Amino acid sequence: MTHCVLFHSGLGLTQQVLDFADVLRADGHDVTTPDLYDGEVFSILADGIAKRDAVGIPELSRRGAAAVENLPLDVVYLGFSLGAASAQALAFMRPGALGAVLMHACLPPAMLGIEAWPGALRAQIHWAEADSWVDATAVDALANLAPAGACERFTYPGSAHLFGFDGYEDYDADSAALMTQRVREFVAGLA
Repeated sequence: MTHCVLFHSGLGLTQQVLDFADVLRADGHDVTTPDLYDGEVFSILADGIAKRDAVGIPELSRRGAAAVENLPLDVVYLGFSLGAASAQALAFMRPGALGAVLMHACLPPAMLGIEAWPGALRAQIHWAEADSWVDATAVDALANLAPAGACERFTYPGSAHLFGFDGYEDYDADSAALMTQRVREFVAGLA
């Protein structure tokens, strides 16, 4: 099957991320779940953001790159919120990526120096339509770089940010189930 690298949100490597990794493993994929927060997890997003800021974006980027250094090039990068930034950066900057799944976030391509879509990369972007953390113009800018059919965009009702995290205040069971189904089918199609 496929090797997947799943990056955590600003809450850290929470049980929700580990559970999502297990769903992919049950489908037969190998899944690596880097911990960019030194084992710390948070239940309040503001606390996780404080950790992000304390570590710093350059160091988080370095940690993300180090986490995949010894992995094959032909992987699928996935990330929740903060982790979507790592997934996006690595999928576009590390050669050979099969796919990128950006859940609850998408950075403007210019922020990462992305000027062109790499090879045969396929991508999905998932976010709640009124999520104040996601800039729809950034999603459009990234998707507009893609060849026809290479980038799928999925919006879900509401404004919840981490709607896919069971047990978290933003959780939406219907949206989470639909996003999970779409991601599973996408990753299976890359195998």
